[in-house]
Amino acid sequence: MSKEEKESSVEAVESSTEDSSKKRTLDEAEGDQLEIDLNLAAPLSKKQKRLLRRGKLDLEKLEKKNPKPKPANFEETKGEDESSEKKERPPRIGVWIGNLSFDTTKDDLIRFITLKTQDLPEHSDELSEDEPVKVEEKNIVRVNLPTQGRDSKKIKGFAYIDFSTKNHQRSVINLSEQQLNGRNLLIKNSDSFEGRPNKEEAQLSKNPPSRILFVGNLSFDTTEEMLHRQFVHCGELIKIRMATFEDSGKCKGFAFLDFKDEEGPTKALKDKSCKKLLNRPLRMEFGEDRSKKAPKNSKPRNNNGDNDNGNKPSFNEESNSSSSAPVEPAPIYRERSQNSKPRRSREPKNKPRPISSVALAGAQRASVAIVESKGKKTTF
Repeated sequence: MSKEEKESSVEAVESSTEDSSKKRTLDEAEGDQLEIDLNLAAPLSKKQKRLLRRGKLDLEKLEKKNPKPKPANFEETKGEDESSEKKERPPRIGVWIGNLSFDTTKDDLIRFITLKTQDLPEHSDELSEDEPVKVEEKNIVRVNLPTQGRDSKKIKGFAYIDFSTKNHQRSVINLSEQQLNGRNLLIKNSDSFEGRPNKEEAQLSKNPPSRILFVGNLSFDTTEEMLHRQFVHCGELIKIRMATFEDSGKCKGFAFLDFKDEEGPTKALKDKSCKKLLNRPLRMEFGEDRSKKAPKNSKPRNNNGDNDNGNKPSFNEESNSSSSAPVEPAPIYRERSQNSKPRRSREPKNKPRPISSVALAGAQRASVAIVESKGKKTTF
């Protein structure tokens, strides 16, 4: 045999021995591996086994603390069960009752509903769903009164009540705005999530509607450009009067916006996007329109023919007065006699009071010199 054939045969033998050794190690490793069933409970530890032998361990309590693991397909089966339950569950027919007193109980609500609907006709299949009927305690399926806490008996001020038919629901919704425990109840469909009704124009501001809008609680960094950008979509702006400091020129915290008509301020008061600027809630009201304000001179006269200020009317005013008005006689002035004493001039009542420091400075001072003795010395 040549050297090359010998080397090839040696390599083949070595490779075969390596493969056989690898197979043996893999077989041994596979035989040593443990098979764990994940569906079984966890085995007891040494300490638990020791306590179990002594009778100090309860297996039932231990199983409750450490329940068996759920199977792999548990989530799928759970999802199928939940979907089937949702399909089978009928829709709830109920109402939401708000503005309740915190001391209201379940019995109060049931008594209120049954007494208020006792004069209505009883339920029958011939009636339509919108017709109200008499509600009895057996027609109430569920009453949910959320409390303020676990240990608290006071409720949060609202409740959910479910009924068996829509006729009973309609009859209870009609009881809205009626009083229970001194409070007007707000009752609506439990599926309705509408907010409060829009406020009327009279409730938007305390002042009467005008074309002037007052904006308060402004930041000191507010500028006229920001206000113009904030309210330009509400209407045509004629002028922006923003109060500023004399030294820095910054905003004092309020401004007046002059619109062309009353629609601009009304729209701004209703628009929620206008109620916040620079992360500050704005206080908006109708301002006073000075153009509609009556002038000061147009005031009624007194019986003496004088104005409220005590001034005599002008010639034009006298000529414009009605001729039918009765003419009063001229006042009679008496002459003073020569022997009469002259009248004392009265000091004006609005004389300013002197400042205490000035009055003390001008007051007469007493002598601080040593007084000469004038008494007689007595000796004993």
